[in-house]
Amino acid sequence: MCGIVGLFAKTGEVQERLGERLGAMLATMADRGPDSAGLAVYREPAPAGMTKLTVFSPDPDEDWAALGAHDVRASHAVLLRADAADVPAHLRVVSAGERIELYKEAGDPRAFVERFDLASMQGTHGLGHTRMATESRVTTEGAHPFSTGLDLCLVHNGSLSNHNALRRELRREGIAFQTDNDTEVAAGYLTWRLREGDTLEQALTACLDDLDGFYTFLVGTAGGFAVLRDPIACKPAVLAETDDWVAMASEYRAIAVLPGAEDAAVWEPEPARVYAWEHAAGPAQVA
Repeated sequence: MCGIVGLFAKTGEVQERLGERLGAMLATMADRGPDSAGLAVYREPAPAGMTKLTVFSPDPDEDWAALGAHDVRASHAVLLRADAADVPAHLRVVSAGERIELYKEAGDPRAFVERFDLASMQGTHGLGHTRMATESRVTTEGAHPFSTGLDLCLVHNGSLSNHNALRRELRREGIAFQTDNDTEVAAGYLTWRLREGDTLEQALTACLDDLDGFYTFLVGTAGGFAVLRDPIACKPAVLAETDDWVAMASEYRAIAVLPGAEDAAVWEPEPARVYAWEHAAGPAQVA
């Protein structure tokens, strides 16, 4: 079933409380996905010449200070590195880029919100997911979001039927995967299309031809996020917008926790249409 949430801040006030708002939305979706949760938030950029790496350690006694961790949250930490490969082998890189930080863990989503102290996070935008595992084991690695390219991440509600064949094709193109999850394949597909020169809107539109199954995607980039539903659109999705924010969720009740929700423009995104918001421009719809 799974639950998706996303929040795009238009004002500094929303940016200052982004994690608190996203955490409230994520907790509301706990019953749609009780086995794990994750959040990607886009924050201040890494210093010039550095890459921001979010890493996971299974060791509760990990010596993060010895690694020069920039920010530590439960089992994850952010490292700043000039060389993205400069990470100890026992750590798993969850995301890399200029602005992205990505945290995810198995367990109840409401506990995740508290454990990772989401209320203290600031940022320009973010997206989260609560998972009900259907196609792979319940693990931290299998939780959403998935990030397969710099500053790119994806959450997904639905199921892809051709992900195994597509995974083999993408591996031949040099795309690496850490899990058997079909959502990671969708993220890898977008990474490949962007590498080949597509815009995000073009890459998402290509999904309509190349990805078989049913899905609602929410995709994060350094500048904003985008939403796509498959042509049948059997998986739920709601969008809402005010002068202060844009929000997306699997159900309206996750948006209803936001200040100003009662005055928002609310609509169901159309099938097979890309909706995108970026901080350099206003909302866009691409057929």
